[in-house]
Amino acid sequence: MVYADLHVHTQHSDGTLTLDEVPAAASEAGVSAVAVTDHDRIHPGFDAPVDERAGVEVVAGIELRVATGDQRLDLLGYGVTPTDALVAETDRIQRDRVARGRAIIESVEAELGVSLDVEPREGLGRPHIARSVVAHPDTAYDTPDAVFADLIGNDGPCFVARDVPDFETGVELLTEACSVVGLAHPLRYPDPEAALARCDALDAVELHYPYDRPVGEAPDEDGRALVEAAIDEYDLLPAGGSDAHGRELGRTGLDEAAYADFRARL
Repeated sequence: MVYADLHVHTQHSDGTLTLDEVPAAASEAGVSAVAVTDHDRIHPGFDAPVDERAGVEVVAGIELRVATGDQRLDLLGYGVTPTDALVAETDRIQRDRVARGRAIIESVEAELGVSLDVEPREGLGRPHIARSVVAHPDTAYDTPDAVFADLIGNDGPCFVARDVPDFETGVELLTEACSVVGLAHPLRYPDPEAALARCDALDAVELHYPYDRPVGEAPDEDGRALVEAAIDEYDLLPAGGSDAHGRELGRTGLDEAAYADFRARL
């Protein structure tokens, strides 16, 4: 039973929910605690690192993309109290997101010969662009996944890389601002073992993550064993969440006992 979904996005990055809508979505899913982890942005709606909203505990968080040289990783910061340094870096990243978004939009429009109903802005992510392609009446795309596969995925003809901080800088910024810093979805990276080795500098790692599996399908045992070994080796808190970008929260996450241990560190 999922008690805490610690990986949820809102409209402040590339999700569809507002912060005010998160508690109702959590309650519908039977979830009692949620971490809002918008991409490279701290949601301005928080007055404290942890709030109770409509009977749901909501943790202020952030998901920060960083570079290690061989691959890019996503760090999750939980229990955020914004520092000047983190705010300055997220502001810089958002300026880069605007420029990158403009470049991707122009490339997709040129590739498809259409004009998309989406504008470059802070918080813009590729899912926004993919949804705009699907919504356009003159394209043949039915799903955002198809847009990623053909056009804007990391190997696609319209992909544009972002300028992100290096791993050490990201860890330093989040450690100063957050109670817990963890590695997101370790099995999504090209080299999961190298990603997990970076956990020696972190507090937590996502043990529970859907990895695009159908609801109820068991995780890959070998992959889970890798993550569990890192938890033991580096004395990490197990974290987890659905990486929800819509209203369907609680696909996976922590049970009540695991969240109690996690909550004690916030």
